[in-house]
Amino acid sequence: MRGGRRAERIVRYIAGIVLAAGFARPSAAAQALTPTTDRTAPDFSRVDLDRREVRLEAYRGKVVLLNFWATWCAPCLSEVPRFAEWQRKYGGRGLQIVGVSMDDDEAPVRKACRKLKVNYPVVMGDEKLGELFGGILGLPVTFVIDGNGRIRFRHDGAIDLDALEREVRKLLPRN
Repeated sequence: MRGGRRAERIVRYIAGIVLAAGFARPSAAAQALTPTTDRTAPDFSRVDLDRREVRLEAYRGKVVLLNFWATWCAPCLSEVPRFAEWQRKYGGRGLQIVGVSMDDDEAPVRKACRKLKVNYPVVMGDEKLGELFGGILGLPVTFVIDGNGRIRFRHDGAIDLDALEREVRKLLPRN
């Protein structure tokens, strides 16, 4: 078990370096959001960093941006401030962002969340949770889930955040 976690950490570290170096940078075409199979998002329940229960199903009626990330992933860290901005800007219109940290330990996640002024729930993820969402093989992975709980988009890797914001806004109710 111990060796498996170490090997997993090494793979994540290498993936983070590759992404940060730009070798895995998606092409402009790949950055466009692509629709998913439009399946219902699997429900899960986890405790966030503030020890409050986060249950995905409790956000029905809201647009949920579910972001799998880690503190060792440079592209992930560059997205978090924009997600915090969107939570402030669109939270009143029905957007709920939920972060799923794929780090092995809470301590660096807490530190990063304080530094980046995260204003949305962050739960600790694992392989089992990732598998519910079709597997998380690299980071970041972002899902856009509509108010009916249907996964509308899945995006693997760094994304054009302006395009993502447009897609989220299209799903929000008009005020």
